[in-house]
Amino acid sequence: MIREEMMDGRFVRHYSDAGLYIRQIETGCIYDEAIDVVPCRFSYEETDEKIPVEEPETNEEVSAI
Repeated sequence: MIREEMMDGRFVRHYSDAGLYIRQIETGCIYDEAIDVVPCRFSYEETDEKIPVEEPETNEEVSAI
């Protein structure tokens, strides 16, 4: 489901609560999240494509000096 979150009273953030990319309907552009000025003139829909989750980097390699 597309979620909307107000930011600083001037912006609105759109994102998928299912971790999917979103498509701006008017342009067809794909985003992981979109931030627009209020009032927002765009609408969004979820795609079927999951946003890849990045694994946190570990610092296993320690170089000796």
